[in-house]
Amino acid sequence: MKRDPQYDQMLFGGEYYDCGDSVLLQYQQRCIEQMNAYNRTKATPSGLKKRAKILSALFAEVGKNPYVEPPIHANFGGKNVYIGDNFYANFNLTLVDDGKIVIGNNVLIGPNVTIATPLHPLDADQRKSKANQRNLGVTIGNDVWIASAATILPGVTIGDRAVVAAGAVVTKDVPAGTLVAGVPAKVIKVLD
Repeated sequence: MKRDPQYDQMLFGGEYYDCGDSVLLQYQQRCIEQMNAYNRTKATPSGLKKRAKILSALFAEVGKNPYVEPPIHANFGGKNVYIGDNFYANFNLTLVDDGKIVIGNNVLIGPNVTIATPLHPLDADQRKSKANQRNLGVTIGNDVWIASAATILPGVTIGDRAVVAAGAVVTKDVPAGTLVAGVPAKVIKVLD
């Protein structure tokens, strides 16, 4: 799909922009249509082949052996998501992919997980303006497990071999080889 020339700057530039821009919304809607086709495809043998083909078109990059249990929800249908090899996500994965989401190899994601990149101003008057959103990318390393109902917030990096406990809200970077839990998530154990 063809992008507007300002697209990358708007979504990945880190500055506030108008998230209601008409060209951006048209592009977003086309991306969501592909995601909806994935969600409607049944888990029959032929359906699984069709899902694999759709999945490779949904994401910006897809490694070997990806599996995403429908439904998946994404603001841009996954077009700003880069996933590595052996990726598994259980049902109701929500990717608020207005900004870039990079996921490494051998990542497991439990049901009802949210990964978000957009931020809005804290000041109410700024939120009323058209330029009221900016995005900070999320990076998830290799061999990471994100358990059920966890939320990963904008700008977070999760290190290799880390585990995010069920229900955790990750507001800061997670060191490699650690288990984080709680709201907000804190390191509770070193795994390595």
